[in-house]
Amino acid sequence: MTGQPSVSVVVPTRDRPELLRAAVRAILAQEYPGPVEVVVVFDQSTPDESLGGLAGPDRAVRVIRNGRTPGLAGARNSGTLAAEGELVAFCDDDDEWLPGKLTAQVEALAADPEAEFVCCGIRVTYDGNTVDRVLDKDRITLDDLLRDRMTELHPSTFLIRAAALRDGFGLVDEEIPGSYAEDYEFLLRAARSAPLINLRTPSVLVRWHKRSYFAQRWDTISEALQWLLLRYPEFAGQPAGEARVTGQIAFAHAASGDRRGALRWARRTLRSNPREPRAYLALAVAG
Repeated sequence: MTGQPSVSVVVPTRDRPELLRAAVRAILAQEYPGPVEVVVVFDQSTPDESLGGLAGPDRAVRVIRNGRTPGLAGARNSGTLAAEGELVAFCDDDDEWLPGKLTAQVEALAADPEAEFVCCGIRVTYDGNTVDRVLDKDRITLDDLLRDRMTELHPSTFLIRAAALRDGFGLVDEEIPGSYAEDYEFLLRAARSAPLINLRTPSVLVRWHKRSYFAQRWDTISEALQWLLLRYPEFAGQPAGEARVTGQIAFAHAASGDRRGALRWARRTLRSNPREPRAYLALAVAG
């Protein structure tokens, strides 16, 4: 990695023109001395070529289409493969980087040649409220992530060595059923390769919305989480973490009206961890 490595920031987008421009401007405004390019990937929507006009000295904006699987995973991968930087970062089109984010993360990677991936805390805004969410850890291991999803590790905080994405742990998985939890699987796979660096600073403004795309897609949630358990047999060595996932599956079956499936998964959850609350919620709903 050079002294001031070039950074490519992949911004997938679909029908959020005003939020997208705010996200791009916040990236371009970073006081990082190295070159930065923003790769805006339009997914199932018409590209806005005028975004190129936001570019400045050592700052470029490229606009492309998602040429892979429709959806967030394919869009991120389209941008990653088009990126020219030594480092690749992600930013969702409704989030904004806060000042100092990029410089601090690049310095953290430069200080640890063995590290491949760095993240940071987030500042969440939701329904008029704002709260900082920061992990009290400097390193995140695979065992940490098996035990806990750690929602503080938001994709808009990710900065990764491009070589690790192309020749190491790989791109975002496009085969997860419904693309549910693809960011969690990506973190697990990255942590399998090397512990993740975490900066204890909220450096990304994350907007949470009232409506979730997966709110009523219970069958998809169940299928995706079962896929995850098969893909990561390491869950068996973390009973509480495994119970957290199987408890979600039990609740998804209960919410979809599949009482028998809910009972089966709830029993499996309680065998792993009798204290897992999702199992009892699933049983209550199934009852």
